[in-house]
Amino acid sequence: MVQRELSVSTRVRGEIPERTCVGCRQKGLATDLLRVVAREAESGGFVLTSDPRRRLPGRGAWLHRDPKCLSEAGRRRAFGRALRVSGSLDSSELDRLVEATELS
Repeated sequence: MVQRELSVSTRVRGEIPERTCVGCRQKGLATDLLRVVAREAESGGFVLTSDPRRRLPGRGAWLHRDPKCLSEAGRRRAFGRALRVSGSLDSSELDRLVEATELS
């Protein structure tokens, strides 16, 4: 078995993973970002669903809980690329979640 030595940055951080927001492209701690997955809808498209427990199957995209990041990701069509899906993406569920987070 081959053992790999951890990089210096991994050892210093204490194993807290960093992820990149698909909206603003800024790195942040995975605990501060929301994981988003695409689930197939009955209509044939895909629905963007939040994954707060980070356990849903499939590829995930990471997003700050900020409406600006959500709108920027939608404008750049970043979810389709990050999640590797083609077709229509319904982000209404995600919109409601981000708005609710902003109000609280």
